[in-house]
Amino acid sequence: MFINFTNHSSELWSGEERKAAEKYGDIVDIPFPSVSPEYDSEKVIELAESYAELICGYNPDAVLVQGEMTLSFAVVSMLLRQGITALCATTERVSASRIGTNGETVKVSEFRFVRFREYFGGK
Repeated sequence: MFINFTNHSSELWSGEERKAAEKYGDIVDIPFPSVSPEYDSEKVIELAESYAELICGYNPDAVLVQGEMTLSFAVVSMLLRQGITALCATTERVSASRIGTNGETVKVSEFRFVRFREYFGGK
């Protein structure tokens, strides 16, 4: 099983990203929560423990973890301690700028999936 713990529903993924994820099994989306900038470290750790427990309950083969940095780091650390593979998605960004109808500069970025990369625990 592949857990998608991000803000990006797997329903919107490219065929390449879906195929790479399905190598680990069925894809299950667990939406990454909003993390208030007012949270202190203790609150983030509580949130991380809650989500790590939820994720581990699925007994996943791999987990894609991307979102607010401190929560991502805490969850990844907890998953790695449990021997669960934690991944991030790598992309190529293709950007273009144009002048809009009102003379404003409009920048459009497209992110093209390349591969998943494992987080590592200080190897």
